[in-house]
Amino acid sequence: MSGDAESTFNLFSSGGGGGLGFLDSLSSEPPLPPPPPPIEVIPSQVSSAVKCSPEPVNLDGLTLLKGRVSTREVFGLPNSDLVPGVYEGGLKLWEGSLDLVKALRSEVHRGCLSFTGKRVLELGCGHGLPGIFACLQGAAAVHFQDFNAEVLQCLTIPNTNANLSKIIDSMRSKETQCHTGTELRFFAGDWSQIHQCLPHVHNSEKDLDSPGQNSISGYDIILMAETIYSISAQHSLYGLIKKCISSPCGVVYMAAKKHYFGVGGGTHQFLSMVEKDGIMAASLIVEVADGSSNVREVWKFSIK
Repeated sequence: MSGDAESTFNLFSSGGGGGLGFLDSLSSEPPLPPPPPPIEVIPSQVSSAVKCSPEPVNLDGLTLLKGRVSTREVFGLPNSDLVPGVYEGGLKLWEGSLDLVKALRSEVHRGCLSFTGKRVLELGCGHGLPGIFACLQGAAAVHFQDFNAEVLQCLTIPNTNANLSKIIDSMRSKETQCHTGTELRFFAGDWSQIHQCLPHVHNSEKDLDSPGQNSISGYDIILMAETIYSISAQHSLYGLIKKCISSPCGVVYMAAKKHYFGVGGGTHQFLSMVEKDGIMAASLIVEVADGSSNVREVWKFSIK
């Protein structure tokens, strides 16, 4: 859960963005300082000063490891969920990440999804469990993004190593290939800027309107869990998706809560934005109402 770090609720108040400013009348707060520049984090930059303690988590018969890292130890902050503009919650394992892995596993078993040979991007990765699942399913490339480089260094990379220890041939060097052929790369930065670092992006959002001409660019599958909690961040997130998704067959899988109390985001606002834009179609994959939290959903988006 991480990305664009603005805390205001001024969705699409700027002149850009293709005229999607239908929520720009919402109240606002003073803007945050500019985010740090986007960077690629090399696996050899994993932190040795912070302990990442792996614990097993069972996902309907699939066991993965979830690292446990102290927010105080990494950021000097209490173990809070997030501090806008400083720490976007990447060290916490959110329910949506588990929901997404379960939904992806179900999609694969039903023959509705294949990761084999695909380019995969996980946005707001944190622990990176959905991306790790994609790697285990034979993806050609899995790229992980989080707002904080510290999250990647102290959690994502160690957790990826722990989960893939049986198939990865050392990620201590700058080499990013595991011996199965999966390319693993890690990127830190704000959703409004991270496309500057990502290797598979479109030159323009207009590329989505030209099927076939750019079929080799973009990511085949984009994964994200608990990324739409902030209304003000949704514009940058959706803009990034359109820059990154492969046309015409790319898909996005999103796990999120119907409503995030206290921060204002939720699936309704994001779906409304996507519908108004008219480029992508959405379908509900699963709804989770287990009483452990607000109602959660997993959605699939594809280019019309």
